[in-house]
Amino acid sequence: MNDALKSLEQGMAGNGLDALLVTDPKHVYYLTGFASNPHERFLGLLLVRGEEPVLIVPALDAEAAQVASSVSKILTHSDTDNPYELLSKQLSQSKLGTLGIEKEHFSVARYELLSTAVPVENISDIGPLLRSMRAKKTPEEVQKMRHAAELVEEVLRRGLKHVATGVSEIELVAELEYLMKKVGASGPSFDTMVLSGPNTALPHGVPGNRIIQPGDFIMFDLGVYAGGYASDITRTFAVEEADSKLVTIYNTVLAANEAGIAASKTGATYGSVDRAAREVIESAGFGPYFMHRVGHGLGMDVHEYPSLHGLNDDMIESGNVFTVEPGIYVPGLGGVRIEDDVLVTEDGPQTLTSFPKELTVLHL
Repeated sequence: MNDALKSLEQGMAGNGLDALLVTDPKHVYYLTGFASNPHERFLGLLLVRGEEPVLIVPALDAEAAQVASSVSKILTHSDTDNPYELLSKQLSQSKLGTLGIEKEHFSVARYELLSTAVPVENISDIGPLLRSMRAKKTPEEVQKMRHAAELVEEVLRRGLKHVATGVSEIELVAELEYLMKKVGASGPSFDTMVLSGPNTALPHGVPGNRIIQPGDFIMFDLGVYAGGYASDITRTFAVEEADSKLVTIYNTVLAANEAGIAASKTGATYGSVDRAAREVIESAGFGPYFMHRVGHGLGMDVHEYPSLHGLNDDMIESGNVFTVEPGIYVPGLGGVRIEDDVLVTEDGPQTLTSFPKELTVLHL
C-alpha cells in the first residue's frame, strides 16, 4: 500500500469510517497511479478498514490498470454488467456503519444505485479528508508541477512571437493551444485567455476577433496539464508603446504580486496573502479596481483548495501550492494581472513560474 493510501486509511479511523468509495478519476489517480477517463462507466476505489483495497474499472481499462495501479486487486465490469453488484459482493461480509463517499462528485442517480446495492447506516463526505491530503504536495508532485510550469512558459515564449499586425485575440489562443501539445503537455488546464486593449479590463473576458493594435496592453492567462498536474500563469505586455497610466497600474500590480508572494509563509494565514497584495493596490488608490481574491490552490485541478481570500484564516503549511495573481481592471482604459505559482517551504516561498515580470514592450 502506497503512502497516500496509508494516509487515507489512517484518516478513515480518525473519522469513524468503516469503508469508503472513491469515484473521482483524479482521486483514483492520486491514490493508485492509474489515470483514466471512464466517461459514463463506473470507476471506483473501495477501501474497507483492515482489508486490501479494491479497484473497480471498466473491462476495457483492465490492462492499463494492471500496469499503472499500485492496487493489485482489480475487478472489472463489462458494458452489460451492473458494477454495483460488484460492490455488493465485496461488501457482503463487511459490517458497515458509515461509508464515505465524495459528495461533490457523486451524483444523485449513482447514490440511489449505491444505496440499493449496499445498505449502510450512515453516509459521510470524504471530500474534506481528501482535500487536506491534496493540499500538501509531495516532492514527486512538486516536480510534476515544476515541469508543467516549464512547459507553459515555453508555450508563452513561443506564442509571443506570433503577436503581429492583423492578428486577433482568438488566433493567438489557437496558436498557444497548438503549442501546448507540441511542447509535450496533455493540453490546456483551462480555457486559454488572450485579451487586448480595453478588453484587458475584464478579469474573465472571452477572447474574440479584436485585432491587436499599437498602444494596447495584452494579457495572456494560460496553463497546461502535464503528468496529471496543472500550471497557471498570467503575464501582461505592452504593444509598441506603453500608456503612462497603464505603466503606473502595471508597476502597482507587480509590487502587489511580490508582496503576496513574500507573505506566503508557513504559519501565516491564506487571508494574509490576499491582504498583503490588496494593501499595495489600495494604498496606490486602485482598491475598487481589484475585485477578486488574490489566488487559489493549484495541483491536480487548476482551481482547488485553498481559496486565498481575505477572510480565510486557515493556516499555510509547507507543501502548499497556490497562485498569487493580483490585478487592476479599469473600465474603458484596460487592466493588468500578473500571476505566479507559489510553493511554500519551511525556508519560505518559492515560485514555480519564472517568466520575466518586468514590463516588456512587444513590437508588431
